[in-house]
Amino acid sequence: MSFNTFGRVFRFTTWGESHGPALGAVVDGCPPGLALSETDLQPFLDKRRPGTSRFTTQRQEPDQVRILSGVFGGRTTGTPISLMIENVDQRSKDYSEVALAYRPGHADYAYDAKYGFRDYRGGGRSSARETAARVAAGGVARAVIHEVSILAWVSEIGGDAIDPARFDAAEIARNPFFCPDPEAAKRWEKMVDEARKAGSSLGAVIECEATGVPAGWGAPLYAKLDSELAAALMSINAVKGVEIGDGFAAAKLRGEDNADPMRPGMDGPEFLANHAGGIAGGISTGQPVRVRVAFKPTSSILTPVETITREGTASEIMTKGRHDPCVGIRGAPVVEAMMALVLADQKLLHRAQCG
Repeated sequence: MSFNTFGRVFRFTTWGESHGPALGAVVDGCPPGLALSETDLQPFLDKRRPGTSRFTTQRQEPDQVRILSGVFGGRTTGTPISLMIENVDQRSKDYSEVALAYRPGHADYAYDAKYGFRDYRGGGRSSARETAARVAAGGVARAVIHEVSILAWVSEIGGDAIDPARFDAAEIARNPFFCPDPEAAKRWEKMVDEARKAGSSLGAVIECEATGVPAGWGAPLYAKLDSELAAALMSINAVKGVEIGDGFAAAKLRGEDNADPMRPGMDGPEFLANHAGGIAGGISTGQPVRVRVAFKPTSSILTPVETITREGTASEIMTKGRHDPCVGIRGAPVVEAMMALVLADQKLLHRAQCG
């Protein structure tokens, strides 16, 4: 039994490993007649691409996407869209020690326990490299939800958060951290550099907002928009927590404080707050859909950590190679992609039931 496919009507399957010849995705259920080309998808992959600064892995991958099927004359045909991204800068020899012992915090032991076999070269399917395929598929999804704008940013690294009062969306593209607060970005340079030089790593929190989502997307009870988002975002390698709207902070509020008051507006209700993150009863309200995603520190580090070998003997491991000192930095484009993929699926589900 294998689970490499996500979605109900707009479905995508990712394939490939970190150190295989290529990886990619097959998108099925995309409506026909949508304008789509490789140049439409490439900007999203460029945002996620490794080796763009000293704060990410120095693996040099161009991440050039190729559309192999499902598009003719610059438009989708309604048939499966196959996307491929070649791996060109693998160094499998860096993982010789990982072949003998498990990396604590990584999926090495869990994969071995399940399958009795594992691809130790970068972690195979458990590598963050797999997310390149999601970003390509997310580019297709954006063509379906043309009315929606999606923006993600890093709001916290290593426990150091941005100041919301200094939020500037234009800053997100101006620094290597996808950070909307220029002062925080300066602090993070020092923090990430210190972690990298120490052979360690840092965690991060990413926030994402989708605007233009109309009221009505989602469904009770088992296809709730928020539950689908939670599942999609938790499926990203290295993610350990997801919040919708205020999330856990809502548990500290009284009912009147947590409510999103409404009053009459020109085109429907005007909301005075958005504690719910744009979703009520599993269905979008027309407000911005807001999520927060927690990424753990990278598990592949140069700091020695106690572990065991495959034979069960005590050992110690330090992971050589090229790794992100903060894997969450490049997570922003991935979170955007998963948001787009879920919203595209929910849009088509809504159209199927309600017309």
